[in-house]
Amino acid sequence: QVQLVESGGGLVQAGGSLRLSCAASGRTFTNYAMGWFRQAPGKEREFVAAINWTGGVTYYADSVKGRFTISRDNAKNTVTLQMNSLKPEDTAVYYCAADRQGRLRVGVNWHEYEYWGQGTQVTVSS
Repeated sequence: QVQLVESGGGLVQAGGSLRLSCAASGRTFTNYAMGWFRQAPGKEREFVAAINWTGGVTYYADSVKGRFTISRDNAKNTVTLQMNSLKPEDTAVYYCAADRQGRLRVGVNWHEYEYWGQGTQVTVSS
């Protein structure tokens, strides 16, 4: 099992930047692919970005491509989401997630991830 703790959310104006971090503890971090998802009020949880266990393969939702960057530091057991050019529609609770099948796949669906953080609020004002 792995425990995940997100940090770095907050309030920012449109066009600004935020950096989310997720610290993992527990089992071997490199066994897991990591993902970021978000959920806005009244909406379903949606995929944002994912990264494979080496950090060499990444996927992004079309809505964030070119603005967000996911990365991981396996020595520090952390995964980061750098968010630039933020828009009001990026407002949501952002969740870090870990997939224990990470040596076999990089999931883009929330049901492929077994472990979740508590979430961190990101609010972008217009």
